[in-house]
Amino acid sequence: QVQLVESGGGLVQAGGSLRLSCAASGITFNVYAMGWYRQVPGKQRGLVATITSGGYTNYADSVKGRFTISRDNAKNTVYLQMNSLEPEDTAVYYCNAARPARAGYWGQGTQVTVSS
Repeated sequence: QVQLVESGGGLVQAGGSLRLSCAASGITFNVYAMGWYRQVPGKQRGLVATITSGGYTNYADSVKGRFTISRDNAKNTVYLQMNSLEPEDTAVYYCNAARPARAGYWGQGTQVTVSS
């Protein structure tokens, strides 16, 4: 059974930092591209950052220079370091595992709230 379990969300003041973690089980982690997405009520889930199995990263323009995605294949975990947080970053953050031509997997989400 595949599980992606996010942690690290919470309430932080604008300008602060949070580190999200996503622990994966039930998949061969090191062959999956991993990603973080976020969603606010009434809007579609959108890309925050992705990291390929080879370590190549991609970021949404809105988070470039503030967020960093990384992975630890030994721990089957992907991280999202979020610095200089803004109220506009408030959302539920979801972890995703993906492979070409395969069904992807989602975590249950973790709430991030940035107060002004």
